[in-house]
Amino acid sequence: MTRLLSCSAAALALALPLAAAADYPERPVEFVVPWPPGDLEDVLTRMIAEQFQEMYGVPAAVVNRPGGGGGPFPGAAEVAEADPDGYTVGSFVIGVPLVGPETGIPSLNPNPFEPVGIFLTYPFVIAASSSAPYSSMEELATYAQDNDVLLGHFGSFLIPTQVTMALAEEMGFSYGSDAAFDALDCNTLASGDADVINTTLQLILPCLDQVTILASVGSERTSLTPDAPTVGELAPDLNVSLWNGLFVHQDVPQEARDAIAAAAQEALASDAAQALAAETGALIYWQAADEATAQIEQDMVTMGTITEMLADN
Repeated sequence: MTRLLSCSAAALALALPLAAAADYPERPVEFVVPWPPGDLEDVLTRMIAEQFQEMYGVPAAVVNRPGGGGGPFPGAAEVAEADPDGYTVGSFVIGVPLVGPETGIPSLNPNPFEPVGIFLTYPFVIAASSSAPYSSMEELATYAQDNDVLLGHFGSFLIPTQVTMALAEEMGFSYGSDAAFDALDCNTLASGDADVINTTLQLILPCLDQVTILASVGSERTSLTPDAPTVGELAPDLNVSLWNGLFVHQDVPQEARDAIAAAAQEALASDAAQALAAETGALIYWQAADEATAQIEQDMVTMGTITEMLADN
């Protein structure tokens, strides 16, 4: 009898986590965006949180955790250190799983995250003033042989900047100098603070008729700049997309991941999400966990190539 009771108790203990997971969600869920509010990933994550709340009847909120000079990594660390129960979800850019393990933050090394899915590809572009003496990357490469060109970017360690630098290397030139800016918009070019900027298309939409898009970062042209080639077209080995996705700790139960994915997929198919895509030129979609994992592995290979190129420079 004692042995039977012990076995029953053990079986009950094993069943309890499964029962708890099956009841997910039972309490409020936080979606952590490690950037200030207002940009595309924040707006879309809020749509997902609203859909999650509507579907499951529990509060769901977006919490912005900008890291200042630390980029998205302090916010990502908060997700990594939370209980792996599905109640803390990260909305992360490509750099979190790719660069995070190299930042020196213990909770990010090794990479603790697995994707629930990817939902956004940023319309990141390389742009110049329409009055510049070059209107294509090829013309810029020729001009830069005899002239110093100042590149403006958001940070030398960020993937868009590294891609931009590697493209110059691939095309046989280098920027005379570069500088990091808090904002890279119409004023940056109009004031002459930078000759070429690496920025999101959203930030220069107000003056799109006064700038030349030399290239867009990624493999697909944006709907608002269909004539501008992509970095992937100009240099296939540098083809990396700047995406944002939902991530959870690798120990989060599958039931929780499935519930999060279902709400995200519903939100991203909405008229509001697709209208945002049309307005901004962003690619808004749902790439499920298996495909997202394959995308990350492919991007790691590409970033390895870029790192080697820049190290040899």
